[in-house]
Parts: sequence; C-alpha cells; structure tokens
Amino acid sequence: MVVGWSPQDRVLAHGSVACFVTHCGWNSTLEALTSGVPVVAYPQWGDQLTDAKFLVDVYRIGVRLWAPAKREELGRCVEEVTTGPEAEGMRKRAVVWREAARKALAEGGSSDRKIQAFVDDIRRRAGSVGDHV
Repeated sequence: MVVGWSPQDRVLAHGSVACFVTHCGWNSTLEALTSGVPVVAYPQWGDQLTDAKFLVDVYRIGVRLWAPAKREELGRCVEEVTTGPEAEGMRKRAVVWREAARKALAEGGSSDRKIQAFVDDIRRRAGSVGDHV
C-alpha cells in the first residue's frame, strides 16, 4: 500500500516493526529513540550527520548506511540490525532509550519539568517587559 502520509511515530510503535531506515533528521531521531526500534542510519547533510553519529556510535542502536546506497548494502544493514551478532544488544539498548524517553516525557519527568521552567521563564520575562513600558 502506498499512502501520501502516515503517522511515523505510530508506525514505529507497532510491534511488527523490526528496524527503522531513516535519514536521521531531528524528528526522526527522536521518534527512533522513543520507539525503541533499532535503526539503519542514512544521513545526507546538516544535523542528520550528527544525529546518525549519535544513534550509531553513542547510543549504539543501529548501523550506518553509506551513500550512495546500494541494494545489497541496504540489505546487509537491515540484516545486521535485525539478526546480526549485535542485533540483540541494539534492541535492548533501544528499549532502554525508549523507557528513558517515556520517563522524561511523563508528568514530572525531566523534559516535562524543563519545558515548564522554560514557559515560566518566558512568562516572567514578558511580565517584566510590561513593567518597563
């Protein structure tokens, strides 16, 4: 089936997804981490290169597909993250990152607290600007 758009985060959360072939844009990187799915990283430019480096070398939840992508190399990368010798470790680390993201996003979690502090700071600054006019 071919569709014009689908909710990537919901697709990645489905239990039948074994890996995510991604260009490693920021949103896709966050969705990969919060889904708990290993990745085949295929960045092209900009922040995608840094995001891929983190997913593969720092978080260790995937492998890098180098450009230009060849069918055989893509197949090898998918096999590596799904059935290769490091696949189980990648899956386990991906689940650890998913759980960390869920905790951070939950009410009272670190992300929740930081965004609230940010909003409070903006409100505080906006109130002080009005005092000086």
